[in-house]
Amino acid sequence: MDFTFDDRQLAFRDSIRKFLMVEAAPEMLRETWETTASGRSAELRTKLAQHGLTALSVPEELGGLNLGDLDWVLIHQELGYFAIPDSLVATAYLGVDLLKGLLAENSLGRAWLPRVAAGSARIAVSHPINLFVADAKNAELLLLWHEDEVHALHPGQVQLRLNPSIDQSRRLYKVEWTPSDATRVCKAALGGKLWTGVIDRAGLAISAQLIGLAQRMLDLGVDHAAQRKQFGRPIGSFQSVKHQLADVAVKIEFAEPVVHRAAYALANGDSRAAVYVSQARLVAGEAALLAARRSIQVHGAMGYTWEADLQMFMKRAWALDATWGDRKFHKARMARHVFADSAELGPGSTFLRAARPAIPRSSTRCGTDCA
Repeated sequence: MDFTFDDRQLAFRDSIRKFLMVEAAPEMLRETWETTASGRSAELRTKLAQHGLTALSVPEELGGLNLGDLDWVLIHQELGYFAIPDSLVATAYLGVDLLKGLLAENSLGRAWLPRVAAGSARIAVSHPINLFVADAKNAELLLLWHEDEVHALHPGQVQLRLNPSIDQSRRLYKVEWTPSDATRVCKAALGGKLWTGVIDRAGLAISAQLIGLAQRMLDLGVDHAAQRKQFGRPIGSFQSVKHQLADVAVKIEFAEPVVHRAAYALANGDSRAAVYVSQARLVAGEAALLAARRSIQVHGAMGYTWEADLQMFMKRAWALDATWGDRKFHKARMARHVFADSAELGPGSTFLRAARPAIPRSSTRCGTDCA
């Protein structure tokens, strides 16, 4: 089993990181939330498309790059690190996954996939695992679950009620609609498999974003500890503060390869991919929640104020951790596997074992000694 990311994947990840570092600074994101009703930047969306992100999973014959989960997982981490408030994941990853599964069923995929690749379409995806639908009002197409069927609707066919979120970058809506033969684009026989894939890929995307968020919160904590002084010394020089942040670094270090293992399993059709995804969700969530708690301790109460960048990433981590399956859901999936009579035991078969992907250490962002 090869966990090594190739040079192309790493170079693409690095180029996206440099782009987002310039185009998605926290102050720019705040301005977008406060000055636009949609909370989204059309300019940023256009630039994301120009960098190929909207076309990443779309088949080549429909204008895309035809790449997969292992290419996406590194991008998801960057989207988390910069807390990108955009429907990119729902559109270009989950929506495209559904539309590709429908190519043999009807013309919906061929009509919408080129638009997604060009960056001219937004898609919202709804499943009862979530109470609300993100970016439903901003979407041109809504792909909705109904008894494992897939239904496709336009915004004029649904009623939307805005629901506030602790993460002010999110636009959550309660969608009310009536399923019919006219809206159904896929029957339950195939739809059940497609929705299972969507849940797993959504879990992977959130896991990777949580890793990125955890790293960003750790970096903010380290930077603050290096600048803030008490008793004439940076507080980061005190051992108790070092230990607080070192614990977070360890959590991230152990969680990241589990997320990459889940991406590998999905990309290669592993029969246990759902279990790997749930494990990734749990360990990534633990890393992000610990990073939030420890970083706010380092910052003090000021870290929760609107002017502080930390609060943006904490709130997003808290919100994402309950999306596309809460911790109870993912623990239950793992329990069914672990306690099954047919479960294989031993170091050669356990899903708890994961190799470390060969990512150059120079690619990490935390340049300050946290230990």
